[in-house]
Amino acid sequence: MKVRFQADADLNQVIIKATIRHEPRIDFRTALTANLPGLRDKDVLALAARDGRVLVTHDRKTMPKHFADFITAETSTGVLIIPQRLSVAHAVEEITLIWTASEAEEWINRIYSLPL
Repeated sequence: MKVRFQADADLNQVIIKATIRHEPRIDFRTALTANLPGLRDKDVLALAARDGRVLVTHDRKTMPKHFADFITAETSTGVLIIPQRLSVAHAVEEITLIWTASEAEEWINRIYSLPL
């Protein structure tokens, strides 16, 4: 199955829009659509897992720890961390590559940081 993405509340919205503009077939749900603003990291991870989506975030500070805690008790559909300093164009290229070259099952309980 193709990878589907869930934006965290902190993710730059330009990345989402540019990714969809670049490849309209990518399923990339916004944080607002998923009602994520205000949720704790563990709840965001649970929602992404429940919906079978890889969580895309800028949160390098707290998300890795919450992810590690989460996967001790639950199964995650994966987390992708995009550094704030990475250009939008580079982020779009990497997200598109992930969508093209990997399957959702390959992301189970995995966390990656761009660039790959």
